[in-house]
Amino acid sequence: MAVFVLEDDPGVSDSLALLLDHLGFEVVCHSDAEEFFRSPPPGGRDVVFVDLMLPGIGGRDVIRWLQQLRDPPRIVAMSGQSQSVIDAELRGIGRTQIIRKPLSHTAITAQLASAQL
Repeated sequence: MAVFVLEDDPGVSDSLALLLDHLGFEVVCHSDAEEFFRSPPPGGRDVVFVDLMLPGIGGRDVIRWLQQLRDPPRIVAMSGQSQSVIDAELRGIGRTQIIRKPLSHTAITAQLASAQL
């Protein structure tokens, strides 16, 4: 299982990647959706952490694209925005896990544990 991180903030991306690596996961980081789309797509055993407020193509569009894959990965949306902004961004997207920023070790490991069920 690989964990993909789509996050434009280098501090958040680096911290998350270090934690995930320490937990023993293969980590693939992308700073924007365009870079992510140029790479091989994740598979059904993978997890993708997606910042909702990415520059260029936003996280909402990335989530929609991921959900349409033949074998979609588990998706975790990340945001530091208010709940009303998150709800508006995810309206019509279907069930998506959400993790709020600032990210915590406990919240990240809980998402990964549920992904491995």
